[in-house]
Formats: sequence, structure tokens, C-alpha cells
Amino acid sequence: MTTLHTAEDAHTWGMQLAQSLAAGDVVALCGTLGAGKTQITRGIVAGMNSQAAVTSPTFTLVHEYLDGRLPVFHFDFYRMDSAAEVIGIGWDEFLTEPGVVIVEWADMFPGLLPPHTRWFHIVPHPDGTRQVTESAQPLG
Repeated sequence: MTTLHTAEDAHTWGMQLAQSLAAGDVVALCGTLGAGKTQITRGIVAGMNSQAAVTSPTFTLVHEYLDGRLPVFHFDFYRMDSAAEVIGIGWDEFLTEPGVVIVEWADMFPGLLPPHTRWFHIVPHPDGTRQVTESAQPLG
């Protein structure tokens, strides 16, 4: 378990995580609104040496960052209504790309993620800290 005290900590933690990622990896980020999923993604993308300005793909559903060490495909399942809708935007094709797939709100459709997915659960606390726990599968 990791404790993040600030948004900068979340960014730095994401940058460190990026160093361990390889082509084909899938990162699932789960947590409530404001938990820090996008901030962690910014860190991962920066850790890939990308200069991209990372924003949440809540309305576009996927952002592609292609200028780093590895391509990063950033999904947000928050506004998706069904697994069929996710598949309809080309989900399966992205999983075969030689890059890293990051999914915010991945726990909405856990059955779509491959068995090798790295699940990160982010829990914000009233004092502003966040606890990040990694698991081999979605929690609860």
C-alpha cells in the first residue's frame, strides 16, 4: 500500500510506475470521483517521456499519447453504459497494440480487462491523503 499526500505525490508515483511498464501492460485505476486517477495517469504518461498534456477522456472515451517511450492509450469507462459500448469503440484492437493501456473506472466492466491487468485501487481520505493498493483483480 502506498500513501499519496498531494497531487504532486500522485504524479511522481505515476512516473515511477511508468518505469516498470512494458508494451502490452494494462493498468486499471479504480476510485471515486476526485480520487486522483487522472493525476496518476499524467505521471505515467510523463514517465514515458511524453510531452502530451493529459486530460481525462471522459467525453472522448480514449486519448492516445504516441510521443513517449511507449504509446499510451488512456480510457475512461465512467460514461460507458455497457460492455458492448466499450467493445464498439475498438477496445479489443487497443489491447493488441504495442503500448500501455490505462483505464480509469475499470471496475465498471472488469470482465473486459485481460488477466494480466494491474489493478490499482485509490481511496481518498478526509485529510486529503490517498491510499493506493495494487491487486491482481478488482476488489469487491
